[in-house]
Amino acid sequence: MAFNQQTLEGNWNEIKGKLHERWGELSNDDLQKARGSVDQLVGMIQKKTGEARERVEQYLSEVASGGASGVSKVAEAVRGYAGTAAESLGDVRGRAGDAVRGGYVQTERMIQQRPIESLAVGFGAGLITGVVLGLVMRSR
Repeated sequence: MAFNQQTLEGNWNEIKGKLHERWGELSNDDLQKARGSVDQLVGMIQKKTGEARERVEQYLSEVASGGASGVSKVAEAVRGYAGTAAESLGDVRGRAGDAVRGGYVQTERMIQQRPIESLAVGFGAGLITGVVLGLVMRSR
């Protein structure tokens, strides 16, 4: 990826941080003065550090391509998190299904072991539901 004006403006904060890491002698004022122009930035870095123009341009190109690879790394991480979330959701769904099946089996077993009590509970629940529905329908 070539380093150009658009790259400079679009990734200024990241580039500025990388320049400070590489060349600590660059001040914020120096970088702010050169912010608008690639040529001014390269010239200012050369003047302050004594680096060859080719090395400065090569480093800036590396920084610019690192930004693009950074975006792809973030996208890759997001895809990984999405996959993990999908797996977790599948696990939760499986556990919920197991719990429902377990509840069904337990209820079936209880009905088989205590049929009279189960019938009484069912009758009571139906009676209460009927009374509530009757009261609701009557109030309308």
